[in-house]
Amino acid sequence: MSVEKIDTLVVGAGQAGVAMSEHLTKAGVPHLVLERGRIAERWRSMRWDSLVANGPAWHDRFPGLEFEKEDPDAFIPKEKVADYFVAYAQKFSAPIRSGVEVKSVRRLEGRPGFRVETSEGVIEAGNVVSATGPFQKPSIPPIVPADAGVTQIHSTEYRNPGQLPEGAILVVGAGSSGVQIADELSRAGRKVYLSVGPHDRPPRAYRGRDFVWWLGVLGKWDAQAPTPGTEHVTIAVSGARGGETIDFRRLAAEGMTLVGLTQSCSNGVLTFAQDLASNVARGDANYLSLLDEADAFISRNGFDLPEEPQAREFLPDPDCITRPLRELDLKKAGISTIIWATGFVSDYSWLEVDAFGDKKRPRHQRGVSSEPGIYFLGLPWLSGRGSSFIWGVWHDAKHIADHIVIRRNYFDYAGPGEHKAQSGAA
Repeated sequence: MSVEKIDTLVVGAGQAGVAMSEHLTKAGVPHLVLERGRIAERWRSMRWDSLVANGPAWHDRFPGLEFEKEDPDAFIPKEKVADYFVAYAQKFSAPIRSGVEVKSVRRLEGRPGFRVETSEGVIEAGNVVSATGPFQKPSIPPIVPADAGVTQIHSTEYRNPGQLPEGAILVVGAGSSGVQIADELSRAGRKVYLSVGPHDRPPRAYRGRDFVWWLGVLGKWDAQAPTPGTEHVTIAVSGARGGETIDFRRLAAEGMTLVGLTQSCSNGVLTFAQDLASNVARGDANYLSLLDEADAFISRNGFDLPEEPQAREFLPDPDCITRPLRELDLKKAGISTIIWATGFVSDYSWLEVDAFGDKKRPRHQRGVSSEPGIYFLGLPWLSGRGSSFIWGVWHDAKHIADHIVIRRNYFDYAGPGEHKAQSGAA
């Protein structure tokens, strides 16, 4: 059986893989991108129907292409985001093969490179870039038994209110996905309980500028990763209905019941941590701190932006915060469905190389792993706060492509004697 050979193999054709391919193409590095689904598959098949990007179109894009016929301040629907990456890949004829799954990557013995086993055969590659991103394997905590008499799905399986059985719904997780799904269900007339854990809660916009702009001018996109194991910070933000600040008090005032962190389940009764008030207070503090920094920036730089005192006004704490539920009987509450918006875990079982530390976490510096020739792209905090965002992954990909080029140059060096002979022949 013949073995295909390529300089660099990129695994995954989402935003990370497309960005990686663009930079490798510009650098003249022969490469191939393998994708087991379609380009930007997760945007199409692992998101709910009404999802839009969490950042405005002027910001959440690559530098080389704008969203065609879209308001720069609009929040783009998920299908159009996926179409954007397809168009971007076509722009430079990205060498992407769809429908090919990578099954294993192992270092070659006695020579540089890696043996890559795929669903379509074997490839040998000098470098391998894992561009599979952070959303690999949906994570559902083993809290509620499968025989508890309720439908349990991960947020990646949710599409719209009509797919769910009649009855009340518990959404666990108050990051962007959880709070948007809970809000959509509540607006559809469903009784919703929302389990709120620790989170950051930025304003959608303040004094006429979107929060992504504020993070940029305040230098927060360049913030480095927090301590190991705390890289993922739950952020409650939404681009729905033209973009709005997440306000848990408003959600409660509109009929949603907030509860604390979901802890355990026994005989159909859920137990919640008594941390709801402190979690909401932490989100408030995060929100107010950005307003304070924005006000100081405006004053210091003399910007003429409209004041917005109402942004600091909060609704009164609802009963569910002042008198939080400690327990909830699923049957008595009429709960038919639990949606776990509890994030993902990484799955690198296919990557059989020495590039991981404790708990199978990638060992890397700005995506350059401890295993020469192996790279990671699209992970949160890869180089800074912006790394898992569309524009941020593009810049991270440029750094990795540059590293691959430098490494290739070292491998191409023939040695002093041969170098002189080649120079003389010229």
